[in-house]
Amino acid sequence: MTAQISSASLPADLGGVVPALRQVHATGRTHSLEWRLAQLNGIGRLLGEREADIVAAIGSDLGRNEFDSWFGDIASTKGEVNFAIKNLRKWMRPRSVKVPLTQMPAKAQVRSEPLGVVLIIGPWNYPIYLSLGPLVAAVGAGNCAVLKPSELAPATSDLLARLVPEYLDPEAVKVVEGDGVISQELLSLGFDHALFTGGTEVGRKIMAGAAATLTPVTLELGGKSPAIVMADADLGVAARRIAWVKLMNSGQTCIAPDYVLVDEKISVAFLDEVKKAILQQCGGSLTPLKIVNERQFDRLEGYLKATKATVALGGTADRSSLTIVPTVLVDPDAAEPAMTNEIFGPILPVLSYGSTEDVIGFVNHRPKPLAVYVFTKSSRKADRLVDSIPSGGAVVNHAALHCLVPSLPFGGVGASGMGAYHGEWGFQALSHRRAVLSKTAKPDPRIVYPPYGEKAKKLMRRLF
Repeated sequence: MTAQISSASLPADLGGVVPALRQVHATGRTHSLEWRLAQLNGIGRLLGEREADIVAAIGSDLGRNEFDSWFGDIASTKGEVNFAIKNLRKWMRPRSVKVPLTQMPAKAQVRSEPLGVVLIIGPWNYPIYLSLGPLVAAVGAGNCAVLKPSELAPATSDLLARLVPEYLDPEAVKVVEGDGVISQELLSLGFDHALFTGGTEVGRKIMAGAAATLTPVTLELGGKSPAIVMADADLGVAARRIAWVKLMNSGQTCIAPDYVLVDEKISVAFLDEVKKAILQQCGGSLTPLKIVNERQFDRLEGYLKATKATVALGGTADRSSLTIVPTVLVDPDAAEPAMTNEIFGPILPVLSYGSTEDVIGFVNHRPKPLAVYVFTKSSRKADRLVDSIPSGGAVVNHAALHCLVPSLPFGGVGASGMGAYHGEWGFQALSHRRAVLSKTAKPDPRIVYPPYGEKAKKLMRRLF
């Protein structure tokens, strides 16, 4: 795919994008509270006034129904917008900090200043939320921005290219369409920060491309997020919540439960509950779920063909429609593809465990996940697992909902990503925290200036 650059004001030459945005940023107009609020309100109006267009585009790209598109992409983004509008004035205020006695008289502040020009590379699975959510952070922090939507969601990418210039400052926020080659070309231009959401392998390429220009990165990646069901959990609730989040967007959600570890004492009962929950949420019979493209379908079908597990539910796939029915695999081999790679589809492995130590060892033997979900009635047990298993985030007695709390940081750790955003965390990630120390002209003791006599040296050693 060749580069398509939205809005008439954007230079036809891709290399001119960043210099043009730097000129806009240099005017200082993006620094004001008024400009920032105008952009945030513009995103809010876009979501409200163009909801039907957004739903249609996502339906075309992903086969998702109207309500799920509203919940997954529109409501979630509105939550970020509204939280930022409510709190932006407070976030922008300089923060006074104490100074040591040796620096007195003086006052010190930390000021949050815009970085400059930010690049946002969005994914295909939640093409509005994971594109406009980072944009909320970028413009809230007073930056100019380039938004590169995913070419794997072409209808939504085209919609963003058309609508963003209508609702936001078209000279300060640009949309560039294209594939991974275009992402690398953009990175080579040199940004003040790049935020990428996607898979771990592509994340490595993004980080390598950014390194050439010393562009700092926030990488929101994926990984195998476990759901751990302990013997004292409410099995019906756990099963319903795991099934709901797992099947959302056909399982194509980075923070979906990738697999379940269930106490062997209640494994049979939980399996019955999770199968019942899946059937209930599918309306009584297994509904084939749409996979985004042939490449992803072939990957998932390959997991089904290679599995050594017992198929407790589903297990069928149809290449002609690119659909897979919700599938439950019982006790797959730890070395098979479904257990070594992120699934990102409607396949749920369920494995039993004997002890808490077994669970901790099993998860920690693998790359750090984006999230861990613990189901138990005991806060003590929950705390032990959360404290013992490193992950980007954690939820007790539910899955994925931490993503919808704007006051919490959202991000990965290790192979699941670096950096975090959402709410004030996104504002800070895309701001420069500048140290400002203000001193008075007097007093100005001569003793601090050279040449130093022995008396001065002794005194300075005591002071500093």
